[in-house]
Amino acid sequence: MTFPLASVRAAYPALADGYAYLDGAAGTQVPQPVIDAIAGAYRQGIGNVGGAFPASHRSDAIVAGCRAAVADLVGGHPDGVVLGPNMTTLTYRLAGALAKEWGPGDEVVLSRLDHDANVRPWVHTGATVRWAEVDPVTGELPVEQYADLIGPRTRLVAVTAASNVLGTRPDVAAICALAHEAGALTYVDGVHATAHGPVDMKALGADFYATSAYKWSGPHIGAVIADPALLETVRPDKLASSSDEVPERFEWGTAAFADLAGVTAAVDHLAAMAPGTGTRRERLLASMAAAEEHELELFGHLLAGLESMPHVTVYGKPARRTATAYFTVAGKTPREVAKHLAARRVNVWNGHNYAWELTAVLGIRDAGSAVRAGLVHYNDRSDVDRLLDALL
Repeated sequence: MTFPLASVRAAYPALADGYAYLDGAAGTQVPQPVIDAIAGAYRQGIGNVGGAFPASHRSDAIVAGCRAAVADLVGGHPDGVVLGPNMTTLTYRLAGALAKEWGPGDEVVLSRLDHDANVRPWVHTGATVRWAEVDPVTGELPVEQYADLIGPRTRLVAVTAASNVLGTRPDVAAICALAHEAGALTYVDGVHATAHGPVDMKALGADFYATSAYKWSGPHIGAVIADPALLETVRPDKLASSSDEVPERFEWGTAAFADLAGVTAAVDHLAAMAPGTGTRRERLLASMAAAEEHELELFGHLLAGLESMPHVTVYGKPARRTATAYFTVAGKTPREVAKHLAARRVNVWNGHNYAWELTAVLGIRDAGSAVRAGLVHYNDRSDVDRLLDALL
């Protein structure tokens, strides 16, 4: 399938400023339908949920629509979609609730590949931590080590579906299968992965799958998706007066209802990027597969260009990855490189990008870590060429 890049790019007003937006791994720009959905919700009038008047009913419908959209995106069930301000907040919330049932000597298996948001909340539960190590040369997370790490005291295995700096896609399904054999739960960080291809959380073996809409063209809303029956067994701290229903029991305070409308619009946008028919879920799978093919083709050009430069060091050589490059330039700090590129209208990130454990493994954290250039579906060859030309 030919990816309709021109029409996709035309949907994003921010791209008209002439910058090369290679900072998508930290948050994408939003298309016009998302902007319209958020503004439209405010314009039409919304109220808090559960009321007897039309504005409240509109918020009820927005929440239900958002749950259904997120479920379609990842292959979950709408009643299992927990919504919140961001993935980090929700992960801390779930970690605290799950840990209520854990005791002394219970273990969690964490990976040094992960974003710190899928590390520190589990560390702070007080459970014994067992670490899955990363190959510092390839950036791979070997599955074989999990057979030794997971045991009878393992309560949860947390792992990323894709590294937010190296792009590494570990074999999550195999890791989750080992966890389930031991009776442990799995918590998969899909924040980076969801933007870069089709997602099937059941095929991955994720008991909990976390994602953030602002990484895939939506507003700043996070979600954790699980089987509703599993959520029924988890008892978070909450207000005595708030709902005890699933998934509402995990959602503290009043939601950003207009932003939830934007999340639904973002999912609809992703489903419509490439031509397709069928249910929204089917269209999402086809559209995101086409987007992934486009990104990886473009990434091949980026990676070849970076690796051809003797003064540039690229970190990680994973076999399966997202279109994300992490690199340093000899004689320049990562911040200096980012400023140099910004002056040439190229947006990139520098630093550890919350890959706290990983940048320590790579031996670069104390020196400012590296520069990250991440491609998403709206990037084109001119974006990449501008970056490469600026680094010559």
